[in-house]
Amino acid sequence: MPILSDPSDWIDPDEVPRPVVTFGAAMAEVGKIELDLHRHMKGQVLFVQRGALSCEVAGGLWIVPPGSAVWIPGGALHAIKATGVLEGFAAFIDSAVSRGLPEVCCAVSVAPLLRELLIRSAHLPALYDEGGANSRLVGVLLDEIAAAQVEDLHLPMPNDPRLRRIVDLMMESPADRGTLDVWAKRAGLSERTLSRMISRETGMSFGRWRQQLGVMLAVKWLAGGASIQQVASDLGYESVPSFVTMFRRALGTSPGRYMAERHSGRH
Repeated sequence: MPILSDPSDWIDPDEVPRPVVTFGAAMAEVGKIELDLHRHMKGQVLFVQRGALSCEVAGGLWIVPPGSAVWIPGGALHAIKATGVLEGFAAFIDSAVSRGLPEVCCAVSVAPLLRELLIRSAHLPALYDEGGANSRLVGVLLDEIAAAQVEDLHLPMPNDPRLRRIVDLMMESPADRGTLDVWAKRAGLSERTLSRMISRETGMSFGRWRQQLGVMLAVKWLAGGASIQQVASDLGYESVPSFVTMFRRALGTSPGRYMAERHSGRH
């Protein structure tokens, strides 16, 4: 299947009678892509080589920076957003061969071998011959997807409309450092009620959830080319060191090293 540079080249993978259908997307400037809630019969792996995208599935939001992929099980409703430069690959996998793959949506790290298998399979014809080298290639690709390391690039999303309004406001103004009490009043709730609802629907405290939101946005903005100083400011941190400390605690490394390793393919 050719590398796509124009959306009109799209072929519905559910209509291709092959267990795995892979294609690449190379767009110098996508501007803004928003794919509203939709589903595919086949599960899919969306790998980002350059740029970043976000994927929302019921109950969660995933940010996919360079060197990572998101796995979306077949039939799962999901929405995708991307801005700026985007390069990557998508493999659609029939349920008949998806045994061993995750049953729920998750972000995974893409090792060099998996990356090369995605690239190689994207250059196969849509109706590639089965039973020989192509089938062996696809088999190894499935093994590598199943073995990929899960990454903590997930933000649990609440379903309650009142909480979703708060979430939308926080995502629009991430520099707003309002306390739990302030946000509760904005939603017309008591501090105790908001705290209990957030914990019940996300499994996190308000503070932990907001920190994870900051990590997700930071990864997305850094992948888009923003400086560490700009990201720290946009998240409302008074100093760069305090932002770097938060980032290191969450992901185990500094923002600069995190992105450098991803662009070098060493993570």
